[in-house]
Amino acid sequence: MNPINPRYGAAAGSQVLFDEGLRQHMLRVYNYMGLGLVITGIVAFVVGSTPALYVPLFNSQLKWVVMLAPLAFVFFFSFRIQTMSASTAQITFWAFCAVMGLSLASVFLVFTKTSIAQTFFITAAMFGATSLYGYTAKRDLSKMGSFLMMGLFGIIIAGVVNIFLGSSALQFAISVIGIVVFVGLTAYDTQNIKEQYSENYDQESNQKLAVFGALSLYLNFVNIFQLLLNFTGERE
Repeated sequence: MNPINPRYGAAAGSQVLFDEGLRQHMLRVYNYMGLGLVITGIVAFVVGSTPALYVPLFNSQLKWVVMLAPLAFVFFFSFRIQTMSASTAQITFWAFCAVMGLSLASVFLVFTKTSIAQTFFITAAMFGATSLYGYTAKRDLSKMGSFLMMGLFGIIIAGVVNIFLGSSALQFAISVIGIVVFVGLTAYDTQNIKEQYSENYDQESNQKLAVFGALSLYLNFVNIFQLLLNFTGERE
């Protein structure tokens, strides 16, 4: 007589399949994000190291296009992701990462390459630890997410105000609070990406979810990196 309850065995097998599907989904998210960072880094380095490219970009009115284009991409992504195909979503994401590279090229004009590399690895360590916490946390982080979103809007408003004030003290406060907010959002977004996955979705839907999840984590990483540069970056 088989001592194993067939219902239990079926449930266990179903859970194994779900866990494997979730693992593949999260790997896809991190792979998209990682490749996006590589594209951004290459574009930023090439542009920031080539006067023929960065002079016309940053010494003319084109600098406003370079600064605002990533924001336009994010809004476009947010409003059109539901109607996009998975392949279009991927292409849009890669294009966004390249445009973000143009925007970040200025860091190679301000900070030494050694300090940029050091800050990148510090950011990667912080991001990795926080994302792992978000993935493994048993507690619901949705309440923390609501609080962090309020903090994010506060940072954006304070940043706009400081464009006109030019206060170094306010900029320091924005950087400190911003790091805390984006580190927290990394944990929240990771848990949210995990919970949004469903094996009942078709492949197209899960692939779009992976791209949008990669975008969320990518933005957190880039913002943590930029804010940390204010503390660890050594200027040229």
